[in-house]
Amino acid sequence: MTAARTLATASASALPEHVRVAFGVRDIEPRPVVWAGQRAWQCGEVLLRPVADHVVAAWSATVMENLEVDGVRLARPVRSSDGRWVVGGWAASRYVPGAPEPRHDEVVSASLRLHAATSTVLRPRLLDDRDDLLSRSAAAAFGEHKLDLHPETGGALFSELAAYRRTVRLTPQVVHGELFGAMLFDPQGRPAVLDLVPFWRPAEWAAAVVVVDAVAWGGADDDLLERWSDLAEWPQSLLRAVLYRLALHAQHPDATHESMTGIARVAELVGRRL
Repeated sequence: MTAARTLATASASALPEHVRVAFGVRDIEPRPVVWAGQRAWQCGEVLLRPVADHVVAAWSATVMENLEVDGVRLARPVRSSDGRWVVGGWAASRYVPGAPEPRHDEVVSASLRLHAATSTVLRPRLLDDRDDLLSRSAAAAFGEHKLDLHPETGGALFSELAAYRRTVRLTPQVVHGELFGAMLFDPQGRPAVLDLVPFWRPAEWAAAVVVVDAVAWGGADDDLLERWSDLAEWPQSLLRAVLYRLALHAQHPDATHESMTGIARVAELVGRRL
């Protein structure tokens, strides 16, 4: 058996047959792919992927089904034969080709267009009782929730920078809070979004998270911090983005002092601007 055939056979066994049947791709050989950092399987024009949170996945699909974003391709969700968005922990969408690229300014620009489109989406009730790592970290960044953070993996720096937090007049809305590395580009440079990771936060904050991530870990130049300074409350948006990443890092079980390097450098750069 060839290596390619072995891989294909392994892919088929990893992808439950009842899921392939439900989404109408039983007779199409699945091909393993990595899409926006996620392990997934391409079955012709359909992409199947496991989802951790069924409620969020179904909500995201409902919004993405009819959302229109200027200049941004969307991976339209696919319903199962009985109308469900999620079957046995799996969701499906149209396969949209692309790969992550260091087009940092274009990701920020696309995020603003995406959030202009989601500005009319009602706050989902699923956020009411949400208590996960992402939501806790965002709440801490905005001063809504106090966390006990380990000093050496971000807690000390978080406390130092939090003292510079000031009241902002920005409008919260539905935003995708984890766009860095999740936006793909095709050979023509057109961006694509697979799904939504929902937060009820200002669009400026979501843009600032992209900028902070790009400078910390994406190899972006430091001037990226300034190029979007025309956005409202930009210094405070950057501050809350840094606090968000510090809170996430400090709570992560694998966090170490060494893994702080990138975010600590950005924290210093942002601190100089406050």
